[in-house]
Amino acid sequence: MPELPEIVTYIDALEKRIAGQVLETVRVRSFSLLRTFDPPLEATFGKRLTGLRRMGKRIVFVLESDLFLVLHLMVAGRLRWHEERKAIPGKIGLAAFDFDSGTILLTEAGTKRRASLHVVAGEAALSELDPGGVEVAQATLEEFAAALTTERHTLKRALTDARRISGIGGAFADEILHKARLSPLQMSTNLAEEEMERLFDSCRSTMVKWVEIRRRDTGDGFPAKVTAFHPEMAVHGKYGEPCPVCGATVQRIVYASRETNYCPGCQTDGRILADRSLSRLLKDDWPKTIEELEQ
Repeated sequence: MPELPEIVTYIDALEKRIAGQVLETVRVRSFSLLRTFDPPLEATFGKRLTGLRRMGKRIVFVLESDLFLVLHLMVAGRLRWHEERKAIPGKIGLAAFDFDSGTILLTEAGTKRRASLHVVAGEAALSELDPGGVEVAQATLEEFAAALTTERHTLKRALTDARRISGIGGAFADEILHKARLSPLQMSTNLAEEEMERLFDSCRSTMVKWVEIRRRDTGDGFPAKVTAFHPEMAVHGKYGEPCPVCGATVQRIVYASRETNYCPGCQTDGRILADRSLSRLLKDDWPKTIEELEQ
């Protein structure tokens, strides 16, 4: 799923191409994409784009007449830019946004159609779509801690809860927790003061780092390979590879088709966390430490 760094990079690229341009039309192929009916999508046609915003993991197109298009790419939604009008691709195409200067194509890989588009009028209606998570870059340590500890969850789940923390998904949660040297299964309400400070600092520095990396990779072009994996990541997508910090083998936990990557050397004092499916199968044979795993 595109997370804060990818959404920021999309917005950067879009601002260079459509800022101040008129939205001529929106062509929608997937009936599941449009989630609102009032105001109608046609109300946005012919309106000038006055700005772009990020709202969590959503891209907000700000239009004249106090209208907003709110696009959530979800897991597999991606944007493509063309300077001339293009047909919507066959199997993966969902919609096309036609501006004076070119066309934004919205695609979604796979068979599940999860991406969404809302048309709303007014700031009040727009705010209803905001999950409400704190923006780490603007939040104080106290605000961050309050958001994280409102409910008792694992750190991995708490960081990826959009109602608590804005813009962070599974990939960067893995990277944040690795840098903070905290277990993904540690409970959010059990952090010592020093651990909370480490986590807060890691969130902020990791997001800054990856916005810079995504911008560097994109340059003056349009984001072309928006993926959850990157060779410069420390643990996410690096299962079986050595940790760049301590050299221990990166491990993973898989639950409900979602994967968490972590370093036992940096994050769990050498302990191997139990994967629900495998640990149930292996029971007493499931390794508890790095040493047992290597044996």
